[in-house]
Amino acid sequence: MSSTEDSPVIVFQDAHLIVVDKPCGIAVQADRTGDPCLLDQVKALFPTEDIGSPHRIDRPVGGLVIFTRNAEALRGMDALFREQAVTKTYLAIVEGATPPEGECRHDLERNAGQRKTRLAEQPGGGREAVLHFKTKTVGDRFSLLKVIPQGGAFHQIRAQLAAIGHPIKGDVKYGARRGEKDRGITLHAWKMRFPHPVTKKLLELEAPLPIRSIWPALLAL
Repeated sequence: MSSTEDSPVIVFQDAHLIVVDKPCGIAVQADRTGDPCLLDQVKALFPTEDIGSPHRIDRPVGGLVIFTRNAEALRGMDALFREQAVTKTYLAIVEGATPPEGECRHDLERNAGQRKTRLAEQPGGGREAVLHFKTKTVGDRFSLLKVIPQGGAFHQIRAQLAAIGHPIKGDVKYGARRGEKDRGITLHAWKMRFPHPVTKKLLELEAPLPIRSIWPALLAL
């Protein structure tokens, strides 16, 4: 795969897995737009293999996405995600100045009509989600966070950061002041840590740091 900002890059592969650094703006799986998706690109690279897609990240988000190369690996990754045995670490640029660290706990419910997640109207009425963050940099108008979510709810990080008054830069769906020129948002699936679904060896994977928007400026502080 090309290593340009607009094309995905394979960051890890073996006989069972392919891990790709997804650029923002492309869907992991086919959606109602009919636009090309990352899964189809990976299938085109490995046309004789049974490529599976055990998880996804949002279209405007960049970073690590796992694909499987056989049924055994797909079953194993499905189980790891279901058991929350995959530790995911994100980087996020958010509006405003954030505290050095924090924990968010919310009951979230999905509004399917708006393809959006909101805080549950009644206590215990949604799915509990927990998010931990540490502030890496505070700039003039934005903060750079390291974020570790637990629970895997739809749009969890986006909804929870917005709920504490710090929407992700460019995420107008969740209250950001304005969108990004490329229609992405400044949320990056940076690292993953999990036991290999077949060999059981511990994998620690990392995506390249983003170079679009104001990422380089905040990462340099």
